[in-house]
Amino acid sequence: MSTHQELIDRDRKVTFHASTHLRDFAHGDVPGRVITGGKGINIVDKDGREMIDGFAGLYCVNIGYGRTEVAEAIYRQALELSYYHTYVGHSNEPLIELSEKILKLAGMGMSKVYYGMSGSDANETQLKIVRYYNNVLGRPQKKKVISRSRGYHGSGIASGSLTGLPTFHNHFDLPIETIRHTEAPYYYRRGDAEAGMSEREFARHCATKLEEMILHEGPETVAAFIGEPVLGTGGIVPPPEGYWEEIQKVLAKYDVLLIADEVVTGFGRIGTDFGSHYYGMKPDLITVAKGLTSAYQPLSGVIVGDKVWRVLEQGTGEFGPIGHGWTYSGHPLGAAAGLANLAIIEREGLAQNAAETGAYLQQQMHKTFADHPLVGNVRGIGLLAALEFSPDKANREHFAPSLKVGARVSNAALEENLIARAMPHGDILGFAPPLVVNRGEIDEIVARAKRAVDKVTDELTRSGDLK
Repeated sequence: MSTHQELIDRDRKVTFHASTHLRDFAHGDVPGRVITGGKGINIVDKDGREMIDGFAGLYCVNIGYGRTEVAEAIYRQALELSYYHTYVGHSNEPLIELSEKILKLAGMGMSKVYYGMSGSDANETQLKIVRYYNNVLGRPQKKKVISRSRGYHGSGIASGSLTGLPTFHNHFDLPIETIRHTEAPYYYRRGDAEAGMSEREFARHCATKLEEMILHEGPETVAAFIGEPVLGTGGIVPPPEGYWEEIQKVLAKYDVLLIADEVVTGFGRIGTDFGSHYYGMKPDLITVAKGLTSAYQPLSGVIVGDKVWRVLEQGTGEFGPIGHGWTYSGHPLGAAAGLANLAIIEREGLAQNAAETGAYLQQQMHKTFADHPLVGNVRGIGLLAALEFSPDKANREHFAPSLKVGARVSNAALEENLIARAMPHGDILGFAPPLVVNRGEIDEIVARAKRAVDKVTDELTRSGDLK
């Protein structure tokens, strides 16, 4: 049997890893790890080292690791029908049941579900739908989509363009021409001119900036606005008070579709079935993935509202079958996993647990870190939380990027056997534990995070980088 190091060495020679310093990894200058198992909120590597996964993979393992009932559902379906395509009206029984379940959970006038494999391909589908929709309505110039700085919507050519983080644009010739980015609803990092604003005033400011962009581009050219109910990879940033209310007024005024990217917030993460429910959003289209199957199988979905669906039907009546499809759309194994996953979430009340235990997480984070000398901002909602580090919290100053404070705290947490994510584009440590987490486990997550933050604080104090 291969040792852990032998496996890592083999991996370096053959695997192209996501979001990785390719040269340093290939040449052994950054560590690797082979994960072999997991149970509840913990994962185990090849050496038997057990770690709390404080980020649920990538916000996705909502039901926790090791749920054999999902594996059994996948197995049973594989014995019956492992695959058939869903082109030209073909379907499978778990897919039909899953679609019914998703639409019931979503409500909000949602009509149909189209399936893919990841949030990225789902948002590619969203952009094609938006273009098709306006072509059917005789508005070929109405094609621009406005996203937000720090938004995350995928890594493809179009979905990566929607993403508002420089790492996903630089050296890839992105964004594409029809994508625009407006101001992020990032109250903590508001500009100097907005420093004295209340949250509601800042929300109105963001809506005003959106309206100014629509008017600058020409309302006749702006088709849709896409946003996560809570910014995820851009820093785990809940919107300021009144934000979605103000934004939706602008969208309605200029006949702009709303795409709610619920890849992170869908299926219980912030304490409701969908983030749109929590914030009073009325989307025309919804993107889901991650928590749909808790990552036990790859599966994503585009949930299409009645208003858009009627136009899609009209279009195929005029132009024939719609020219869009993925080979694995509606894969029966993914559908079986999704059904088993959603049954667990419902049966065990995991959305409610995210609300109640999530409130405890927020309370303990604020209690532990609000006055910490390294922490400028503590924020979150439900089972999403973040610590943002600052050398001068009163003035919301940044550390020099060369200090890599966020990454250092993340590494210190790993030494404590806690996985917490160093978020891109800032010194931010993110938390998104599985929805099965309990209060005792929250206490342990916070305690390990505290030791990690204290360690880096001591290092920065000794070096003179933190006064």
